[in-house]
Amino acid sequence: MNYIYLHRLYAKRAELEAKLELYDARDCFGDEDVNDGTDRELRSRIEEISAEIDTLEHSRVG
Repeated sequence: MNYIYLHRLYAKRAELEAKLELYDARDCFGDEDVNDGTDRELRSRIEEISAEIDTLEHSRVG
């Protein structure tokens, strides 16, 4: 199990989640540049990283 890689994935996911929160907050304040697809890209990448984390966590149990 590569714990360093797993921790990097956790950190990257947290970074992307923070960016998504900021992006969503900008949308709440009516920023017109918000509807550029960035939210979909961030959500997609977060899902990919979460799936990879899940796979790594389950592989270390078995």
